[in-house]
Amino acid sequence: MYELRDVKRTYRQGNRVVAALNGVTLSIPDGQLVAIQGPTGGGKSTLLHLLGALDRPTGGEISLGDTVISQANDRQLADVRATRIGFIFQSFNLIPTLTAVENVEMALVPLGVTREESQQRAMAALERVSLDDRASHLPSELSGGQQQRVAIARALVKNPQVVLGDEPTGNLDEETRDEIMDVLEGLWRTEGVTLIIVTHDSAVAARAERRLYIKKGHLTDRSAGVGASR
Repeated sequence: MYELRDVKRTYRQGNRVVAALNGVTLSIPDGQLVAIQGPTGGGKSTLLHLLGALDRPTGGEISLGDTVISQANDRQLADVRATRIGFIFQSFNLIPTLTAVENVEMALVPLGVTREESQQRAMAALERVSLDDRASHLPSELSGGQQQRVAIARALVKNPQVVLGDEPTGNLDEETRDEIMDVLEGLWRTEGVTLIIVTHDSAVAARAERRLYIKKGHLTDRSAGVGASR
């Protein structure tokens, strides 16, 4: 799945250069559930953006399968994001004027599928997260947990190889957090999707089969004796 070799990412702030990632080397196989933790500013979001083909490293190499995304052009990166990666965000990022099913359909726009196929696939994705009975509801008519289920369906509708979650339970109470993690873990177990979650919540990270920790741009693996099993 993912192969990272000596990946570096630096940013310029005024007259100084800030190293967000310092030579990260990492392998993530197909079908793994990974949690990434660390302090604010430690490099978690930078790493997730690189895995999601939203950014390029300053140095090193990142491969997703047979695609070297660190060397891909903008069109190729857009294609990778559209077809192979699903995203789930802390703030849901739903369009308030669209219904649940229409929000899910938005992920299929870059793929150029027909209107009929788009509707069918969106409804099937909502059914996978047990929300097909709310398909015609606007985000404002849904609870926070239901909105996140819509966001999960949107990530899954294109049948991606990998789903990336950026604090996907960060805006939810503990009970709803656990419900959303039940959904995500269930999909991981039954569908074999690679699931990578950035989280500050140790209860969320404890459910992963692999736990990574990043601080000051340096990555360590804290997986020993931790995690779920299929």
